[in-house]
Amino acid sequence: MIKTANRVLLGLAGLVLVAVGGAVLATGLGLDVPSWWPWDGTDDVLLSKADRTRWRDEGWWWPTVIAVLAVLVVLALWWFLAQLRRGRLAEVLVDSGDGEGALLRGRALEDALGDEAGALDGVSGAKVALTGRRTAPRARVRMLIEPHASPGLALRGLSEGALTHARTSAGLDELPAEVRMKAVKHRAERVN
Repeated sequence: MIKTANRVLLGLAGLVLVAVGGAVLATGLGLDVPSWWPWDGTDDVLLSKADRTRWRDEGWWWPTVIAVLAVLVVLALWWFLAQLRRGRLAEVLVDSGDGEGALLRGRALEDALGDEAGALDGVSGAKVALTGRRTAPRARVRMLIEPHASPGLALRGLSEGALTHARTSAGLDELPAEVRMKAVKHRAERVN
């Protein structure tokens, strides 16, 4: 999602800058501009003194300016911090025993781990995301638990089964996992 947001924001910013810059350049060079364009001469300024001081004495002006700028700062900080956040792990380094190592696609390990976790008794489905470094991955597991299932048994099955198999097959010393369980929505059963 962050890649899409980056592309959209950068594309919109680029279009606005090119359009405004091109129009101001055309006006500055004395070229013909549309009649609705506010600046039509080489001596025009972007903001006249009257435009700059028009609402200065109004009571709502400064709180509005400060609020808009605060929102822009918060959005810029959110965007900046989103750039630093890591997404999913693309590959895992597997020790092949010959000193070279091999690369395992992160999605393949996620799919195998999710399929095995989803096949556990009482588990309706499981989704896995690998994070961390390729030499020390971490797993985030989300499991949908059936109404009749015991969360403790499902967690034990995940720990002793799927996570152990993934750890040993990838040749990892450890594979820490964060597991989140959610109950499947179901209708209430009637008792007669």
